[in-house]
Amino acid sequence: MPSTINIKTKIIQSMNMNLKATTVAMGLCSAIGLYSPEMQAAESMTPPSAVQQAKKITGNICDAQGPLIGATVKVKGTTTGVATDFDGNFTLDVKPGSTLIISYVGYNTQEIVVNNQTSLKIKMKEDGHALNDVVVIGYGTQRKEAITGSVANVGGDKLNQIVASNAAQALQGRVAGVLMTQTSSQPGAEMQIRIRGQRSLNASNDPLIVLDGIPFMGNLSDINPADIKSMDILKDASATAIYGSRGANGVIIITTAKGAEGTPAKVSYNGYFGFKKIFHKYPMMNGPEFAALRKAAGKFENTLDESDDTDTDWQDMFFKTGITTSHDVSVAGGTKGGSYSFGAGYFHDEAVVPTQGFNRISVRGNFDQSVGKYFRFGLSTNNSYREIKGSNVGLYNVLTMSPLANPYNEDGTLKRVIKMPQDNTWVLTKDVAEGLEDSWLNENKGIGSYNTLFAEVKCPWVQGLSYRVNVGLNYRSSKQGAFTGTGVGSDNAESPNSASVQQQVYKNWAVENLITYDRTFAEKHHVNVVGMYSAEQTTFEQTHMSGQAIPAEYFQYYNIGAATKNLSVNPSYQNYWQSGLMSWMGRVMYSYDNKYMLSATFRADASSRLAKGHQWHTYPAVSAGWNIARENFMKDLTWIDNLKLRVGYGETSNQSINPYSTLGALSTRPYNFGESTYDRGFYVSTLPNDELGWEYSSTWNFGLDFSLFQGRLSGTLEYYIQDTKDLLLGVALPSTSGVSSYTANVGKTRNKGIEFSLNGTIIDGKNGWTWEAGINLYANKNKLVALASGADRDLGNRWFVGHPIDVIYDYKKIGLWQKDDKYLDILEPGGNVGMIKVEYTGDYNADGTPTRQINSDDMQIMDMDPDLMGGFNTTVGYKNFDLTVIGSFQVGGKLISALHSSNGYLNLMSGRRNNIKVDYWTEENTNAKYPKPGGIQSGDNPKYGSTLGYFDAGYLKIRTITLGYNFDKLKAVKDFGISKLRVYASVQNPFVFFSPFKNECGLDPETNTLSNNGGTMAVTMEGYTGAHKLPVVGYNTPATRNFIFGVNVTF
Repeated sequence: MPSTINIKTKIIQSMNMNLKATTVAMGLCSAIGLYSPEMQAAESMTPPSAVQQAKKITGNICDAQGPLIGATVKVKGTTTGVATDFDGNFTLDVKPGSTLIISYVGYNTQEIVVNNQTSLKIKMKEDGHALNDVVVIGYGTQRKEAITGSVANVGGDKLNQIVASNAAQALQGRVAGVLMTQTSSQPGAEMQIRIRGQRSLNASNDPLIVLDGIPFMGNLSDINPADIKSMDILKDASATAIYGSRGANGVIIITTAKGAEGTPAKVSYNGYFGFKKIFHKYPMMNGPEFAALRKAAGKFENTLDESDDTDTDWQDMFFKTGITTSHDVSVAGGTKGGSYSFGAGYFHDEAVVPTQGFNRISVRGNFDQSVGKYFRFGLSTNNSYREIKGSNVGLYNVLTMSPLANPYNEDGTLKRVIKMPQDNTWVLTKDVAEGLEDSWLNENKGIGSYNTLFAEVKCPWVQGLSYRVNVGLNYRSSKQGAFTGTGVGSDNAESPNSASVQQQVYKNWAVENLITYDRTFAEKHHVNVVGMYSAEQTTFEQTHMSGQAIPAEYFQYYNIGAATKNLSVNPSYQNYWQSGLMSWMGRVMYSYDNKYMLSATFRADASSRLAKGHQWHTYPAVSAGWNIARENFMKDLTWIDNLKLRVGYGETSNQSINPYSTLGALSTRPYNFGESTYDRGFYVSTLPNDELGWEYSSTWNFGLDFSLFQGRLSGTLEYYIQDTKDLLLGVALPSTSGVSSYTANVGKTRNKGIEFSLNGTIIDGKNGWTWEAGINLYANKNKLVALASGADRDLGNRWFVGHPIDVIYDYKKIGLWQKDDKYLDILEPGGNVGMIKVEYTGDYNADGTPTRQINSDDMQIMDMDPDLMGGFNTTVGYKNFDLTVIGSFQVGGKLISALHSSNGYLNLMSGRRNNIKVDYWTEENTNAKYPKPGGIQSGDNPKYGSTLGYFDAGYLKIRTITLGYNFDKLKAVKDFGISKLRVYASVQNPFVFFSPFKNECGLDPETNTLSNNGGTMAVTMEGYTGAHKLPVVGYNTPATRNFIFGVNVTF
């Protein structure tokens, strides 16, 4: 295969930059004797005669960044070998004419012939072979080739291909089985992360996040994405069981940037500036369109503030150009036996909605140092200050304002209120919002400090045995303050001002004691054993206060005690809890000749959240792997590098019980007695249940990993089944008990799915060209298996046994009633031609007529889950240029649009307020999709108007296109001491294809809010309590198209 000869030194170029960093841990093991079978054999098997005839040579092994620690130097044809020390140096006795074999994990092996030299300087080249990557697993690292669980790795260089405020946004579409969903599009908002679906009904489905070895108690937006070296996602229970009661929803392990031992200090700057424009304005009617709708509806006349000759675009008067900027500076390097990395960053993001924004200042540091041969210690600290502003500024007044209204008075001043047929609406423009920034605000300020200290001691008497202690000290605060000045946001200029403030503080400490034994016997048997005892404690405090009519408005929310009306310290908003977790863990990993692998794990957790006698639970897991490519019968198939079968089983749970839940609760309420006013008394609001436990999940995982053509093509195929039982659900009680229900472990869910990922190097350096590409696909089927008391449905939450957790339960729209349609008078008494026609599911009389009119019995269950999801990426390089395209797609599923659903108040079809632009029924336009304006209503909305908000959720989105140029090779750049200089331009969210929703209204099809979410007014369906919230497209901060210009410099 001549075409594959030249790929040894460069197989996956984009992975080379962080390959050294991912293998430092294994190099250190080599240097201290934990991973050097050659060295061990040399100590016992080198013949004395060979030493007598040999001469002593010294050498140094390095790469482009500096010395390599723990590289193996072996005399070819013998068992003589050594490992390089912390400075990359080695000393070895060899015969003249001998050949040295130099190898290091992640680098191309070299052979050097020794003649008369006494000193050697050898520079290693990195190998892009993906199987040599070292990934982070729970409490350790492992070569990708030896992993038996489902683990995906994304390097920091890949994450930073997408400019984002947090790593979750950059991870969208990059890993099979990991779904990122927007639940708010406002700056600084967190994304909803789901790994292989959702399994809990009332508890959190969020994965556990581990930061530098310690479980993370903050939000991903607390972490600067530029500080992340890698993210490892543990997806199946055989990988996550090591985290026990917190592993059911998957685990994301974040490792921050570190220096390299023995390397000189390098200073880097990464910065960018960008601006953002609305992807597409909300498709509201203009003046003539709204005037025609109002006339067709025949319900309302123009007010004195409105005229058919006026056409005001309120969105043009409101939205602005958003600005994004980021600056990161870091210094990294190493000393003899140590390394360090420090960095600071500033991120500023302004939305297209006036006053909305997000600011973050971050400071981090990592260092570790060896003292002698047997002791090592270090510290990792990640700190940030964050500020989110402007969530009080919504779009409802802007979108519903009549386009027939002139915003200005005769003297040219802006009107304060517009009078519409049934509403006096406060005028909101960009100038108004920015002018009220100090008297109309909602801001969240806080700090986060996440710190890990460690110390490690090697046992000098037992090779491969070490003890390590990790200590985590974490703190996070949040202060949410809101103030609305007199008359702001109201048609009443004298409405009293109001303010509220809520403060939250999390404090956490954790101590982990680990004993590790890592040894290779007879060159083929590798054993890794880990044992751990850990304890941790978390404390949470929350206070809240609100009031009205504060005498001095410059107090804002800082002195609510001065309020003269409705001063409140509501007990429901005050909170304090403390919980602890104690754990024992053990894991054994064994591999034979990198051919057969076996891993067994157990973890026992005890939680203070559970009642005595129920606090301990043990989580087992076992997995095995078989690398078929290493069998003798495969040796002739040289194009197959790796072909590994994996199977794993594990048990985990979800820490889903709030502290003190087993004890029950008392609440207070006012009673109709007392000397001068209503006295408050206690009542039982929650019954105790000392048998409450975790929600338990068990998972089977089957996988196939492959690598072909010397790593140019690699991929993974997986199938999994996860069953979750003992879901926390309310069990109804008779009214005579005084309590409506109690919480018990009674529900069951199931997730099963398939995942596929494929990565390839299509062109590798041919005539200056490179081309790499990757794709991932996954399909997850979620099913609710059982509810409380054997019920088959919970209508208030829209939960139905045998269906996914997220469903639509509504009438099924099949068209509009036309003049020639039969049975309108039977199915819809009082209905009209042009109204929404829904499917009738009842019986028919002998003459074919329906037996009844349409009613709630005709509501149907409609699944929302997509049939297939995935992402893709490709990078094309030519000499110093590189072009990267990253995208994602979805096939099938249902999207809920609160804009089109009449219950979102933008599609009333009556002319009362402005309406979203739709194709509505008239006698001249009977093939329309939307009903006749002014037809039969249910409340303020067209009857069955919620059915107008359902769309096919499919789409293909290009998330980002980036064009970069590297100046590294220019002599002028090198003369300035610059080792790396890259400039780039990027456009985010440029294109969306194959989306029925986008094709109709022009908007981004990705969700941007949760149902019934206050100011974003999402869809409400009949009988829906909103306790279980669905992701929808609402009138939140609009999607944008961003243009970024950046530079990366390293000195």
